[in-house]
Amino acid sequence: MLIDLHSHTKASDGQLTPSELVQRAENRQVHFLAITDHDTVDGLVEATQYIQDNDLKLQLINGIEVTTNWLNHEIHVVGLNIDPTHPALVELIEIQKDKREQRAIEMGRRLAKANIENVYEGAKALAGDGAITRAHFARYLVEIGVAPTFPKVFDKYLSRGNTGYVPHDWVDLADAIAVIHAAGGQAILAHPDAYSLSNKWLRKLLITFKAADGDAMEVAIGQQSPQMRLQLGMWSKEYGLMASQGSDFHFVGRWRDLGKSLFLPDICQPIWHNWPACQSV
Repeated sequence: MLIDLHSHTKASDGQLTPSELVQRAENRQVHFLAITDHDTVDGLVEATQYIQDNDLKLQLINGIEVTTNWLNHEIHVVGLNIDPTHPALVELIEIQKDKREQRAIEMGRRLAKANIENVYEGAKALAGDGAITRAHFARYLVEIGVAPTFPKVFDKYLSRGNTGYVPHDWVDLADAIAVIHAAGGQAILAHPDAYSLSNKWLRKLLITFKAADGDAMEVAIGQQSPQMRLQLGMWSKEYGLMASQGSDFHFVGRWRDLGKSLFLPDICQPIWHNWPACQSV
């Protein structure tokens, strides 16, 4: 049974439409797919309708990836099995949308001061109706030849201390977890090894996340070493967090795809262990 609980569409910074994403998941024989766009649920209606219209076997999990603040670190929290129409979630999404827009405008202003013009406009065009992210800025800067690759763009322009970096003002970590729970969902700490935290600080994050009633942490992320997967699995057990898995899919790549290399160490309790839909598969 293939389960992928972290993916993105054009509603945020993915490169496939919701319809294209669920069709690709179906083609790859994914049984359960969560669409978890950044601070938006706009892709869920189209994806649900496409599944119904085309009689896909795939089961869609309503999700979101909320961008949060913890001690001035940007931390992402995935919400699964949410009610996308819940008033508290709708309000949070509107707040985050405004924060994203203001940050994007300021990023464009700072890059313009460095004689890189019209980057906000270019990133906005790539985002379309979706939530604008730093990935759109990176894509545009690569397209116009400012840097050859995403990593180079982030290293030189978009990371902390560089020209286009704007300090974030996201929702507090604990508040995001509370909203996800209010919307009937489960809160999962996304890709915990991706925040450039020392082991000491990562442990602090896990303690804080658990204390705020977080439900789980991502353990299997597809593109990771066996040692890291096992370590994350051990931490999930140590801190009493269930384990999740997801490709964090944005586009078709050589090393990352929907459902690819996703499995949990035996020591983990899967986030889906008591989902009724999973018991019948």
